[in-house]
Amino acid sequence: MTGRADIGAAVIGSGFIGEVHVEALRRIGVRVAGLLQSSPEGSAVRAAELGLPVGYRSLTELLADDAVQVVHVTSPNALHHAQAKAILAAGRHIVCEKPLAMTSAESAELVELAAASGLVNAVNFNLRFYPLNQHVAGFVAEGGLGDVRLVTGHYFQDWLLYDTDWNWRLEKDKGGALRAVGDIGSHWLDLMSYLTGGRVESVMADLTTFIPVRHRPTGPVLTFATGPATETVPIEIDTEDVATILLRFEGGARGSCAISQLSPGRKNSLTYQIDGAAAAAAWDSEQPEQLWIGHRDQPNELLLRNPALMNAAGRTAARLPGGHVEGFADTFGAAFRAIYADVIAGAPTSTRPYANFADGHEEMLVGDAVLESSRTGRWVDVARSGAGTTPDRRLSPVGP
Repeated sequence: MTGRADIGAAVIGSGFIGEVHVEALRRIGVRVAGLLQSSPEGSAVRAAELGLPVGYRSLTELLADDAVQVVHVTSPNALHHAQAKAILAAGRHIVCEKPLAMTSAESAELVELAAASGLVNAVNFNLRFYPLNQHVAGFVAEGGLGDVRLVTGHYFQDWLLYDTDWNWRLEKDKGGALRAVGDIGSHWLDLMSYLTGGRVESVMADLTTFIPVRHRPTGPVLTFATGPATETVPIEIDTEDVATILLRFEGGARGSCAISQLSPGRKNSLTYQIDGAAAAAAWDSEQPEQLWIGHRDQPNELLLRNPALMNAAGRTAARLPGGHVEGFADTFGAAFRAIYADVIAGAPTSTRPYANFADGHEEMLVGDAVLESSRTGRWVDVARSGAGTTPDRRLSPVGP
């Protein structure tokens, strides 16, 4: 019987997230055959640093390697579409970092290609796979909260607080027109739809750029690098630092969220509260082992992550007993275990808990509505009919 140890994977990109992919694959027993960087020399150096057998010189060379059945795409956003098309055409299963593409037209094409291929396709919305989030998804589906009425929360970070902070995501041609929303807000929006079972129907959004000019280092910069560069050039910024969004969900629920990459002291804080007709649930990614459950007529509860106390979905995502903390990196292992179960089966399953290309496209469509709402100052419906016909988001200005 084929198992994870019989499958070979390759990773494109080995920055912060790429390295997390490599480590998670190793932990779940998948053989990492090699990686691809932006240059042949970079590939060789990083492969040696990570103890991988091959640093591929090109995507063509990677896809010619019969030892590779799955390709993980962790490259800059502007490369996702072309790389994903090539990977699917080569008959390889694919795991792609978000956003799936730069425009909804590109993501719509990838959805069609993936469906026609029959291959496993996934977008790495890994925050679904904190064990308590899997527990909440099952709890809501079973009616534990009653009908969902209100969904609120935020995703706050501070890594772009200063005008000397720099990353390629700040540049529209590399990251896309939506920066904070596309980078971290998409995680919050996907998670809320996943947990509640309801898609976003319409939005009222306000996008703001508080730092209009930043100082880009003349040399390379790693994500979450510390300390300013010594030599910089001033660059005008037209992607958002902060977003506030009102939401209407399918089924009538209402919501609101704030997204910020300028919140001092918040390193990676995704919070939510889901209020239902019978109970409420609240969680914070900086305290991922605790789930607050609110009641009207009985004491509130604090559920600590413990496989013995969680439902089947929560137990499946967990790997350690209660009291042994599972964090951000562990969510990748849990997501990849679910994805590779389908790889072993040879095709996607209808009961998959991971996000696929259709889910990634969904977040592109919500992003289009966010941009349009901010430009026009009105409520905008998420346009699911005729998907993929919206203007190029790489060229869309921020603000009304």
